[in-house]
Amino acid sequence: MFSLVQNTSRKGEILEVVFRNGWDYMKSLLTGRKTDAPSLPTPAVLRNILVELGPVFVKLGQLLSTRPDLLPASYIEILSTLQAEVPPVPWSQVEAIVRQELTQSLENTFAKFNTEAVAAGSIAQTHKATLKDGREVALKVQRPGIDIVIEQDIAVLRGLAELVMLTEFGQQYDIVALAEEFAIALRAELDFIQEASYTDELRRNLSKSRWFDPTQVVLPEINWELTTKKLLVMEWLNGVPILLGDLQGIRHKGDVNAEREEITTLLCRVFFQQLYIDGFFHADPHPGNLFYLKDGRIALLDCGMVGRLDPRTQQNLTEMLLSIVDLDAQRCAQLTLEMAEFAQPTSLVNLENDLARMLRKYYNVSLSQMNLSEIFYEVLEITRKNKIRLPSNLGLYAKTLANLEGLARSFNPRFNIVEQVKPLMTDMFRRQLLGDDPVQALLRTALDLKSLSLQSPRQVEVLLDRVTSETLKWNLTLKELDPLRRTLGDSANRLSFSIVVGSLIIGAAIISSNAQTSQLSFLSTGLFGAASFLGFWLIISILRSGRLRS
Repeated sequence: MFSLVQNTSRKGEILEVVFRNGWDYMKSLLTGRKTDAPSLPTPAVLRNILVELGPVFVKLGQLLSTRPDLLPASYIEILSTLQAEVPPVPWSQVEAIVRQELTQSLENTFAKFNTEAVAAGSIAQTHKATLKDGREVALKVQRPGIDIVIEQDIAVLRGLAELVMLTEFGQQYDIVALAEEFAIALRAELDFIQEASYTDELRRNLSKSRWFDPTQVVLPEINWELTTKKLLVMEWLNGVPILLGDLQGIRHKGDVNAEREEITTLLCRVFFQQLYIDGFFHADPHPGNLFYLKDGRIALLDCGMVGRLDPRTQQNLTEMLLSIVDLDAQRCAQLTLEMAEFAQPTSLVNLENDLARMLRKYYNVSLSQMNLSEIFYEVLEITRKNKIRLPSNLGLYAKTLANLEGLARSFNPRFNIVEQVKPLMTDMFRRQLLGDDPVQALLRTALDLKSLSLQSPRQVEVLLDRVTSETLKWNLTLKELDPLRRTLGDSANRLSFSIVVGSLIIGAAIISSNAQTSQLSFLSTGLFGAASFLGFWLIISILRSGRLRS
């Protein structure tokens, strides 16, 4: 049952790290002792544990940082800073992987190859090279043996999840399913073909827009002839991380503050289109993945982590933005429950009250002072408190929004995301209502109305036929019907007893008034006795139930 025992050396390593960092709850789980209520270590301790357990667990921490629907904001903030501090693999090992993945020899494919890595991560490292035709490319090469390490650590994660699943906490959040979700995400990091396809899809989506100039945004071109599952070859882009970019004189030598305003507006509109129009978005917009190019354009890099939103969720999130700006707790609660995967039957009232209390502190705050991602994190905190489980893509959405807002504020301190959303709100609602082609939407509505007009007469005929033939059945579900049924049953029983008692008394009175023999007198006395006993029992029953009017 417990797959952790299949890798005893790794179990020992985890035990040592957990003991050294003092996580009492996990100590109890791993040693089989009785556990207290589930508890996480402090954010700093959790970060240290993940770092000490190695690159794969650092990647797990990075994935956890995308789930503000599961963890409080303090954990998300600390885990978001996780970076795998791993040295690059020696060139001899990298060269073996590259030669194995290429269909031609290394010498026939590249004119030049930089053996020094320009970047190194837990899954892969990047080298710069020049193709035979003179094009400069970036090679993202998978670290040797990382697939085996990931499978071993996935087995460990499953074992830990099985243990946690024995607790109420584990069952509430379905920890086994969550571990499997992370396993899928970790394996997806190993497939560079998938990352390449994500890059192409984002480029196609951002190649046209009504909100920004598509020529100012670039994603690297993929060299599909050379790309494999372990080797990603793409266009080399000359630039620096956006927070390190020197704006002075790069673009049109205008005012630097105006340039920053223009760039943050461009970035916001690029991501707003991904979130609210395309439904497919780059889910990791941290400073290292957004480059400022020498020609003044903005580049989006590292498309391995993406998110998807279906049209219904996009519509709900757009309305959620509006309800937050309007401080409408009731609508915010309704939208949250519409998107929930699981919620308690009484969640709406509690959720609405909690949201109203949270939003109340923003009543006298101007829009320029509102931090939208912070408010959304508070909404997620309230959903956790009310045991409402939201889809994982909402966690990615919230994390992307927070990263975008944090990056934009660092780049341009005067930035306010609410002010960026307001001009686009009308267009977002119009697109959700009519789509990109209003004529097509009108024709679709006309077809639906035509179908309804053709089906309605037949459906009305069937309904009337069932009514007249007495074959119509109603299936009703009434909440708390059993207590009402029992109450009515008790009332009917007491009424029956009352009638019986009254009948006995009347019968005894009639017999007593006409009694001429000792037998009739005895019968009259017996009837009075029975009526008194039943009447007394009925009074006691009513008094004990506390419902004198039942």
